[in-house]
Amino acid sequence: MDLKIKGKTALITGGDSGMGLETAKFLAREGVNIVLSDESGGKELDTAVKQVEKDCQFGAKVMGIAADVSKNKQVLALADKVEKEFGGAHIIFHAAGARGAAGDFLELTDEDWMKTIDVDLMGAVRVARAFVPQMQNLKWGRMIMVASENAFQPYVEESPYNACKAAIINLSKCLSRSYSKENILFNVISPAFIETPMTDAMMEEEAEKRNVSEEEAAKQFVKENRPHIAMQRRGRPEEVASTVAFLCSEHASYINGANIRIDGGAVESAF
Repeated sequence: MDLKIKGKTALITGGDSGMGLETAKFLAREGVNIVLSDESGGKELDTAVKQVEKDCQFGAKVMGIAADVSKNKQVLALADKVEKEFGGAHIIFHAAGARGAAGDFLELTDEDWMKTIDVDLMGAVRVARAFVPQMQNLKWGRMIMVASENAFQPYVEESPYNACKAAIINLSKCLSRSYSKENILFNVISPAFIETPMTDAMMEEEAEKRNVSEEEAAKQFVKENRPHIAMQRRGRPEEVASTVAFLCSEHASYINGANIRIDGGAVESAF
């Protein structure tokens, strides 16, 4: 399918791995210029850029720019570089985030909460604030933010993360009502237990605790801790990327303010 976005430019935060990287590859095959951004940059970001370059079609270009979304100056600098290099970003896939502090609610401090909020909620706020003006100038825009099943079905040990992901859905809905008349659409995806560095780290910890392989640890973890995942496995990043790419396209021109679950049936409720 031609997504009809050839020649447009996409910024992907958290773009050096997982869902961000796979989405970058998908969009590059559609002829979209790609800016990959991640907190630390370095070899991982360079490697990701080279991987995406292999998928580029129709003259699309790729570049990597390190930026920490918890630092407003860095986000503004990122926006400035994108504008200078490509004239602005038409598409934002904001995949940067962190599990943050986890544990017993009564043991989590203000600092624990604020660190998580600064990345998972305020990171999205900063990116939107920096790039919406570019989309206004381009008279076309798509922004997709990443929430989580945790927004609907919270896990007790992840209260800061749960709260931030619920807030992301509300933020996106608010922005969708503010800018749709300018042909700028905002949507959210809510993945569950996708093969990403975040869940890889969780499975490494589980494997060590259980004294089994990471693959076996993942199977046991799903069975014991994520029983509502009807497909009984972790999702693959490319299964997320295909949905995100569609939301970025001209074909999704009447999808605005929506939240789409990509969770293998993880959320038990129908609503």
